[in-house]
Amino acid sequence: MEWMLEHTYLMLLLAGGFGFLMAWGVGANDVANAMGTSVGAKALTIKQAVIIAIIFEFAGAYLAGGEVTATIRKGIIDAETFSHAPQYLVYGMMSALLAAGIWLMVASWFGWPVSTTHSIVGAIVGFAAVGLGMDAVHWNKVGSIVASWVTSPLLAGIISFALIRSVQRLVLNHDDPFERAKKVVPFYMFLVGFVISMVTMVKGLKHVGLELSFLHSFLWALLGGAIVMAVGSVFLKRIKPDPEADKDFRFSSVERVFAVLMIFTACAMAFAHGSNDVANAVGPLAAINSVIASGGQVGAKAAMPSWILLVGAMGIVFGLAIFGARVMATVGKKITELTPSRGFAAELGAATTVVLASGTGLPISTTHTLVGAILGVGMARGIGSLNLRVIGTIFTSWVVTLPAGALLSILFFYFFKGLFGA
Repeated sequence: MEWMLEHTYLMLLLAGGFGFLMAWGVGANDVANAMGTSVGAKALTIKQAVIIAIIFEFAGAYLAGGEVTATIRKGIIDAETFSHAPQYLVYGMMSALLAAGIWLMVASWFGWPVSTTHSIVGAIVGFAAVGLGMDAVHWNKVGSIVASWVTSPLLAGIISFALIRSVQRLVLNHDDPFERAKKVVPFYMFLVGFVISMVTMVKGLKHVGLELSFLHSFLWALLGGAIVMAVGSVFLKRIKPDPEADKDFRFSSVERVFAVLMIFTACAMAFAHGSNDVANAVGPLAAINSVIASGGQVGAKAAMPSWILLVGAMGIVFGLAIFGARVMATVGKKITELTPSRGFAAELGAATTVVLASGTGLPISTTHTLVGAILGVGMARGIGSLNLRVIGTIFTSWVVTLPAGALLSILFFYFFKGLFGA
C-alpha cells in the first residue's frame, strides 16, 4: 500500500490508460446500439453515422456522464470488503478495465456485438471471487444479469414484432401507402420522441443530478414527443413521391418517409447511450482515483473528476471512429435485411425496452436488447429472413463474455499483485 501511495501519478497514469482502452471498446462495440440499424436501413451512410455518433456520444458521455458514480458497478460486490486491503480494489479495478477492454477489442475485431456491461461485470466478479473469496460476490445480482440474456431480447423482440406488424397493417397494406404514411408517421414520430425523451431523462439526466421521478419524466417526455412530431412533420412535407423509384420497389417513397424517423432516433439514442454506458469505463477509474486520492479510504461512492469523464468520452470517440463500422455491419446488415421502416421498429422496440427496464429496475444489456429487437422485426417476415449462422455466433459470444472477462481479470489481478506488492 505504501509503495502505491508513493507512486500515485504512475498508478493513475496506468489506470487512465486502461480506462481509455475500456472506453475505446465501448465506442467500438456498443455504438452499434445507436447506429447499426440506421446504417443497415440505409437511412444514414457509415460516414454520416460516425459523425453523428461522435458528436452525440461525446456530448452524452461528457455532459451527462456523471458527477458521482458507484465504486462497484451494479452492486455485485461490496466496497467495504476492501477496507482492510484498499490496494486490492485498485489492482482489481485496473485488472477489470484491462480485461474488459481487451475482450471488447477482440469482439469488435470480429464484429461481435457483445455487452460492455457484462464484460466489466464479469471482470469484476473474476478478481473479487479469487482475490477476496466467493462470499465477496453478490451471486443473486450476477444471476439476475445472466437472466437478462433471455428477458431483454425477448421483450424487445415482442415489442418490435408488434411495431412492424402495425406498420404493415396501417401503412404498407394500403392502396396508396405513401399518402397513408404521411398521415400515420407523425404518430410514430410522437412515439419516437416520447420514448427517446424517456431514455434520456431516466438513464441520462440522472447523472447530472436531475433526479426526476418516473412520473415527471413521463410528463416531460410527452412534451418531447410533441416537439419531435412537430419538427418531423415539417420535414415530411418536403418529401414527394418518386414514381420511377416506386416502379422498382413499391414502397421506395414510403421508406424515405421512415428514413426521416431514423435520423431523429439515431441522434437521441447516441446521446442517451453515451451518458449511460460511459460509466462502464469511468466507474472503475473513478474508484481507483478515489482510493489513491484519499490515501487508501474506500467508499461506496466516488467523485467523478472532469479529467476522468474526458478520458471516457475521448476513448468512446476513438473506438467508434476506428472500429465502429465492424459491429455496425453485423447489427445492421448480417442478421436480417433492414429497411427504414424495419429499422425504425427495431430502434423504437429497443428504446422502449430500455425505458421499461429503467422504470422497473430490471438489469438489461442495450446490445442484447437491440439484437432481440432486430430478431423480432425479422420474425415478422418469417424465420427464413434471419441469418441463423450469424445469430448463433452472436449468442455464443454473449455466453463467452462473462467468463472471458473473469479469466483475463484474474490473470491480470495476480500480475499486478506480484508487480506492485500485496
